[in-house]
Amino acid sequence: MKRLMLLVFAAFFTLSTLALAQETTKPAPSTTKSMKAVSVTGTISADGKTFVSDQDKKSWTITNPEAVKGHEGHHVVLKAHVNRDSNEVEVVSLKMAKASKEGEMQKY
Repeated sequence: MKRLMLLVFAAFFTLSTLALAQETTKPAPSTTKSMKAVSVTGTISADGKTFVSDQDKKSWTITNPEAVKGHEGHHVVLKAHVNRDSNEVEVVSLKMAKASKEGEMQKY
């Protein structure tokens, strides 16, 4: 009887250990990075590595500067994933900002 109980306990322990070993843990998604791309208007720096938003004049580091190549110093509308913790933007798309209401072009 003791042998049977020991065998049952060993089988239970082995099976539960195998079940735990198969469990995979996924990292929690970052809650500060926007999941959807958001549109922000501002100016690309002369070196193409930072973006200054029109709304709050906050400076953001561009994580993929190759996406803005050729638009250095331009006033643009970015569609980007924003990471507020690290002040970074990942550019998804870019287009030139429209002229102001007075009919003048925005400063570049």
